Amino acid sequence: MNLIYVGDPMCSWCYGFARPLDELLADPQDAAPLQLALVMGGLRPFTTAPMTAERVTELAGHWHHVEEASGQPFAKLPHTALNTPGFAYNTEPASRAVVTVRTLWPQHVWRYLKAVQQAFYADARNVTDPAVLADVAGQFGLPRDEFGRAFASQPMREATLADFRQSQAWGIRGFPTLLAEHGTHLHLVGSGYMPIATLREQIKAAGAAHEHEHDNGNDYDNDNDQPPAAAAAHLH
Repeated sequence: MNLIYVGDPMCSWCYGFARPLDELLADPQDAAPLQLALVMGGLRPFTTAPMTAERVTELAGHWHHVEEASGQPFAKLPHTALNTPGFAYNTEPASRAVVTVRTLWPQHVWRYLKAVQQAFYADARNVTDPAVLADVAGQFGLPRDEFGRAFASQPMREATLADFRQSQAWGIRGFPTLLAEHGTHLHLVGSGYMPIATLREQIKAAGAAHEHEHDNGNDYDNDNDQPPAAAAAHLH
């Protein structure tokens, strides 16, 4: 099965969803052979206003709910990335970093996305900082200088914007969203956090719904909105 994962490195529910998605990738069962494509949805790109203390507290409370639901570790106030002086919740740099790795080293993109999430949510690192994003790339032995040059380039900026536009064209309003691709047709697997049992049920339902819609001519046509070719990477 071909799956398209639309998310954002700085989306807390996407961070929570990494665990069940990892379980699916490790044991696809009915979804085998499984291929995953990553598309960056653009949660809060180009935000420039520093977060207020009230907003930091509100968001930390939201993170607590994600931690309870998913079991993922989160840094606690006042020792979070949100407490960085002047921190603005701009998700474009982290998204562009994922697009950069997806383009140059696609075999590492899923692990890189998870590492950026870990750095931000658990390790309280400011992943709006290009130097931090390059450091995370270095964790996988990726050439830091090459990453930095590509990350700062106009083609990567444009590729990231193309991801954001694709997400909008698909009408996606929340992250994470998982789509199943059947030829030139897409079917919604689910939007929002799902534990592994629910995820497997939704994948089965998506396959069954595709067969029903195909029989009735009700597929969603994807001819004009293909995911970026560089997004697809076989996972084992």
